[in-house]
Amino acid sequence: MSKVMWKPGTFIYPIPAVMVSCGDMENSNILTVAWTGITCSQPAKVYISVRKERFSYNIIKENQEFVINLTTENLAYATDWCGVKSGKNVDKFKEMHLTKEKANFVKCPMIKESPVSIECKVTEMKDEGSHTMFIADVLAINADDKYIDEKGAFDISKCNLIADANGGYYSLGKKVGKFGFSVQKKK
Repeated sequence: MSKVMWKPGTFIYPIPAVMVSCGDMENSNILTVAWTGITCSQPAKVYISVRKERFSYNIIKENQEFVINLTTENLAYATDWCGVKSGKNVDKFKEMHLTKEKANFVKCPMIKESPVSIECKVTEMKDEGSHTMFIADVLAINADDKYIDEKGAFDISKCNLIADANGGYYSLGKKVGKFGFSVQKKK
């Protein structure tokens, strides 16, 4: 096996392709983000990285909150569309027939069609060059009950989540293991 070397760039794939809702119930926008992830588990913290020229940048900067909405195969078209159209010119909720749902702790709407909506409060902004990283506390996780199994756990295999890999959208595949399975005692 041989590897081909490329210039430095972003190539940690796959990564979540999410729709981030911001604003309030009356004046809201949706921004598609692939630069997102977890920064800490205790306390629960996440981040999104947004270009300063994006319409949602100032909304998030001013309100200091947002909602990360996970996306599915059924939401792939809306996910892409919300990433290439500007909220300056269109109402993305209306155009994509997405339903605003009231959040519990932030003013931003959640996207009802998303299987999981994560309410976030910004604690830090870091200018990283082309993007600003918004680091946020997780205030609440809202999961659609149809994806909760009989043990009360979220069953990721039921909702067909999608991820971004080098500019393409991909379905997440089947489960191939679980944390610690490599050292688990055989029965």
